[in-house]
Amino acid sequence: MTSQRRLIVNADDFGRSRSINEAVVRAHQEGILTSASLMMNEAACEEAVELARRNPRLGVGLHLTLLCGHSALAPVRIPGLVNEGREFSDRPAATGLRYFFRRDLREQLRDEIREQFRRFQETGLPLDHVNGHLHMHMHPVVFAILMESAESLGIRRVRLTRDRFRLNARLARGRWSYRIGHALIYTLLSVKARRAFRRRGIRHTQHVFGLLQDSHVDEAFVLKLLPRLPLGDSELYSHPSLDKFRHEFDALVSPRVKDEVDRLGIQLIRYQDL
Repeated sequence: MTSQRRLIVNADDFGRSRSINEAVVRAHQEGILTSASLMMNEAACEEAVELARRNPRLGVGLHLTLLCGHSALAPVRIPGLVNEGREFSDRPAATGLRYFFRRDLREQLRDEIREQFRRFQETGLPLDHVNGHLHMHMHPVVFAILMESAESLGIRRVRLTRDRFRLNARLARGRWSYRIGHALIYTLLSVKARRAFRRRGIRHTQHVFGLLQDSHVDEAFVLKLLPRLPLGDSELYSHPSLDKFRHEFDALVSPRVKDEVDRLGIQLIRYQDL
């Protein structure tokens, strides 16, 4: 734990659309964004990789996708995971239960995970971090696969998803059932994950913010959060785009937010700087 406040500002879903890609690059060049998590199998992935190569200070990690997205492997290889269009289910709760109870799907999950890591390696980009779309990297079955293969996959830094409910309750209002439920689930999941990271020397931030906001990381929230940022290393993640989540992009390039970061002496870093 350092006496300094350091902050990773991450964008999820890099590569999902051109709107997201442009928002990520602009938020990095014009704002406080320091890293982004890349979806390997979405429509704008190739463009995202090229943009990342032109912006080497942007830390790029793997946004492992096992639901609400597309697979790397063909359906014939993973028939229990995707349909004929390589589409995973868009029902997170039901999918999570299937992955947990159906042991026959575990080898298919293992193969798909390895292929997504292989495709990331082929880009030649340094692997800044690993996390999951809708935090599926924290799912007990997926997490076990990642940990058993951590060395061979080159996993060194992972998002330990757990938001601080008491602090969030002081910063935002509404959607209490969602926020309480997610706080409980990820607090429980993070206990085992933290121990596994410690045994393997995998680095993570002490705090993660964004989970309980659920795409409501706007300027007002960020301005309230920054003065209350805990000592040590934290991550704030969001989903900036120039269309659906324009308010999250606006927060990352806000002059008021940038001034507050400078005023408070918060050091902006990437996962590879941990």
